[in-house]
Amino acid sequence: MDLHPLERKVLEGLKKLNGKGTAEEVAEAGGIEKIQAERFGYSLSQKGVVQLEKKEAQTIDLTEVGNKYLTGELPERSCLNAIVNKVKTVPDIIKSTKLDPREVAGALGILRRYSYITAHIENGKNVGFIPTGLAKQASTEKLPTETALNDLSNGKTIEDHFLKDFKRRGLIIIENKAHYELELKEDVKVSGASTVHQLTHEMLKNKSWKNQKFRKYDLNAQVPTVFGGRLHPLTIAKNKIRDIFLEFGFEEAEGPLVESTFWNFDALFQPQDHPARDLADTFYLKNPKQSKLPDKKIVAEVKKSHEQGTRGSTGWGYDWKEAVSKQPILRTHCTAVSARRLTQIEPPAKIFSIGRTFRNETLDYKHLPEFTQIDGIVADENVTFKDLLGYLKEFFYRMGFEKIRFRPAYFPYTEMSTEIEVWLEDRKEWIELGGSGIFRPEVCEPLGINVPVLAWGLSLERPIVMRLGLKDIRSFYYRNDLKWLREVPM
Repeated sequence: MDLHPLERKVLEGLKKLNGKGTAEEVAEAGGIEKIQAERFGYSLSQKGVVQLEKKEAQTIDLTEVGNKYLTGELPERSCLNAIVNKVKTVPDIIKSTKLDPREVAGALGILRRYSYITAHIENGKNVGFIPTGLAKQASTEKLPTETALNDLSNGKTIEDHFLKDFKRRGLIIIENKAHYELELKEDVKVSGASTVHQLTHEMLKNKSWKNQKFRKYDLNAQVPTVFGGRLHPLTIAKNKIRDIFLEFGFEEAEGPLVESTFWNFDALFQPQDHPARDLADTFYLKNPKQSKLPDKKIVAEVKKSHEQGTRGSTGWGYDWKEAVSKQPILRTHCTAVSARRLTQIEPPAKIFSIGRTFRNETLDYKHLPEFTQIDGIVADENVTFKDLLGYLKEFFYRMGFEKIRFRPAYFPYTEMSTEIEVWLEDRKEWIELGGSGIFRPEVCEPLGINVPVLAWGLSLERPIVMRLGLKDIRSFYYRNDLKWLREVPM
């Protein structure tokens, strides 16, 4: 039987221990590490050479607080001494003992439980505590909790109610630890046949390897799983989305998280009294007090589009206020990034952005106050509504959704408008994943664009939640489950 050198070390250790011992004992006797004794003890058990048995044992260790009380005084002893010295009220006991109020409360409960003290009642009210006859006896004897703590530190068994009390008070840590025991089987003989375990440079040089017998390797043997570094599922998704748009010939854009209502709402032709601007939906900032506006010409054109409209439009017909447009907010969508870029591009152009956005949502299993949005625009005199549907259909197809459909919708800044839905086979239902449309002239013309602009805003978290079968969107941000992060398929 061919054995690994470390398997032979395990056998050597067992022989020194008369054929039986724990993995730790075998490791010490064989001159190897404990993990090696366990691993190669397991391989020997698979070969029928040794018997390996896993056993669990409870360990109880004193905490730092427990050791402090062991060498000093338990709170109940300090409180009893104070009460014997006629310190009656709780505030005076806390002051006298210099203990935390919670320690004093617990200690008084223990002393009353063992009848060392009793409440001092005056006019029907508890005004303090006085010692009982047992208190004098306790001055020369150990309290039950003191005896139990000393016994525990000396390795003795104590009653369960003491263990529960000490654990609750943070004096001990109770853990169940596993260990392995190995035993050499008597009816198994291992030959000392000389096999070579490693091919060396010298063997290759003098060709002595030709006459050697090499140990065989089991390619199916179980080995410990090694977890290297890994990207978060959302980061993987962002990178995939970025690659898709780059392959489509898009350019990536970025914008500030703290945005003005000018770029977030006004430039997108949302009236200043629109419900989406309410505090119930949008986070307004106290600092900075105001945001900077762009070039006065752009501001004037946006003001005009709201009050009077553009070519073929009457606008909203109200008195647009510049002060309102300066209000700083946390951006509610990445379309603000697209609006900014419209003032900088020369059509034809294709722009996308992936960024954090914020809305005043109530936190639950399917809503977050912050989320990631995928925004995109295509500005070209030759694009049509069919091009918009084609871009989105191809995007979601590459994201792994085979059935996609579009439903008519309304948005203040696009016309025609549509919502994108994908079919979930396991749920047997259509799920909406974003909105899209063609920017209205009231959006484009004030920003200097006179060609059609396709636009969309898509959710990142929602499709990933569905693909991974998660039931709670909060899992991405508030769940630090290493096992899930290591095993989640992406």
